[in-house]
Amino acid sequence: MLRSAVLSALLTLSSITPFANAADPLLGTIAERSGFQKTGRYEEVIALCAAFQKAYPKEVRCTEFGRTPEGRPMLALVVSRSGALSADAAHQRGLPVLLIQGGIHAGEIDGKDAGFLALREALQDTSANNALSKQVLIFVPVFNIDGHERFGRWNRPNQRGPEEMGWRTTGQNFNLNRDYAKADSPEMQAMLQLVNRWDPLAYIDLHVTDGAKFEHDVSIQVEPVHASDLALRKDGEALRDNVISDLARQGSLPQPFYLSFSIDDDPSSGFVDDVSPPRFSTGYFHLRNRFGMLVETHSWKDYPTRVRITHNAIVSVMAQIAAHGNAWLKTAHQADLRAAQLGGQAVALSYKASEKTRPVAFRGYEYTRTPSDISGALMTHYDESKPQIWNVTVRDDLQPELSVNAPQAGYLVPAAHAAWVAQKLQQHGIAFRVLPAALQQARLETFRVVKTNFDPQSIESHQRLKLEGAWHGETRDLGAGALFVPIVQAKARLVMALLEPQAPDSLAAWGRFNNAFEKKEYMEAYVAEDVAREQLAADPALAAEFKQKLADDPAFANDPATRLEFFARRHSSWDERFNLYPVMRTAVAPG
Repeated sequence: MLRSAVLSALLTLSSITPFANAADPLLGTIAERSGFQKTGRYEEVIALCAAFQKAYPKEVRCTEFGRTPEGRPMLALVVSRSGALSADAAHQRGLPVLLIQGGIHAGEIDGKDAGFLALREALQDTSANNALSKQVLIFVPVFNIDGHERFGRWNRPNQRGPEEMGWRTTGQNFNLNRDYAKADSPEMQAMLQLVNRWDPLAYIDLHVTDGAKFEHDVSIQVEPVHASDLALRKDGEALRDNVISDLARQGSLPQPFYLSFSIDDDPSSGFVDDVSPPRFSTGYFHLRNRFGMLVETHSWKDYPTRVRITHNAIVSVMAQIAAHGNAWLKTAHQADLRAAQLGGQAVALSYKASEKTRPVAFRGYEYTRTPSDISGALMTHYDESKPQIWNVTVRDDLQPELSVNAPQAGYLVPAAHAAWVAQKLQQHGIAFRVLPAALQQARLETFRVVKTNFDPQSIESHQRLKLEGAWHGETRDLGAGALFVPIVQAKARLVMALLEPQAPDSLAAWGRFNNAFEKKEYMEAYVAEDVAREQLAADPALAAEFKQKLADDPAFANDPATRLEFFARRHSSWDERFNLYPVMRTAVAPG
């Protein structure tokens, strides 16, 4: 573990003195000058990025990797003592890359100030075992920059400090930590380009949790631990547990699960762990066979305390990557090879906690739950002067909820959808190719939907959709210009997460194919009446089936439109593409 006067000062909050340990005052922060009561605006990040590169020209590169919708530069500091300050050099030398990200929710800005402090400390360390000599660190101080500049005192009323902070969402009102899979926002598209270029072994996402009042001050969650490649899970567990152990030795009270009650506002309900879907950072990176870590300090701790803990977490992660990164990177590359062999195997697309529980002595405060004359609801009130052990349970036995056999060869996207799907695949670094010739009478798998459930309200600018149905074999023609997305690639799990229609954050789930499930052609009722009578007269078996359905299915019998559709589906004008998911699977790679 790295040690310095800066760390000692942070661990003793009352002794924090601005710039006391900065070799160059230009590398200090507004947070330090204010005794960690304030945080700077984004112009400070721009200045610090340049100042670090000037102070350490051989170790630091300040790089712009995108522009926000409001025109601000998205900056990252690339840092290493190895001399490998380009992605190509890092890959050629086999160095592990660590990406640490602050301010995805810009009101939760601990990571920015803690990161600059930890970075300065690491650069000032001249020891032989300096962590920066064994890795490349990419530090993104603020991800949601436009949100960061929406500054205000009460942007997070349930958070103690800093005096002012940014906003949760972007200038376009996207929540970036719901955008990893769908990648709608320009900010996320820029981040994925950065990730594709550098291929970080670990992606550390720094947050501040909301919620109840208790003594625990941080949670550390990592995937893969419960999900994806089995060998990589063991390394993920080691990363998580080692960081938790480091934080505990430094006086924190860390937990390995998200600190949110099973029943909102009810401490007695305990906790339920989960594997986040890939809209979240920790649910996304394990699908790429890399580590995603969520660091959540507790909002009711004051800002100096939260910055100290976040700093300690950053230092610990850097130390873990320095000590184990080469071995973990080897496991990750082996996981890439194993992922490319998933064809035909069952792959979990979502997870759920079983009913199995374990006890946990959780350090909270005395509380009461009484009816509120304001809301009319039962409300919890805490007495922070009276610590109390809550003997509750946590459900953290996570099991696959939805599993699907991977296609033997891959997915086919018809030409009508090829352009936008190709763009989405490119954003994630997924391999595909365009078919120059049509496929005639190809034996494929199609997913025909039997029930659709559209969300009534827009979420992140989309109308989400749940589909019920199954894959079945069909013989179909497919025109030239279709995409073939092979399952034989390192990102096979991510391919399935995006293209399997029932996956929780698939393109279909986010409503990108909703047109396929909207009836656009129809038969007028008076015409359908005549068609139905013609069919009944011509087909005695159909007449018998209709009569039986009337007797057996009251809902059918009482729904005139459904009764007419019974006959319309058997007419040549029926749209056979209605409720046909416009992505197919194949057992044989075309061409």
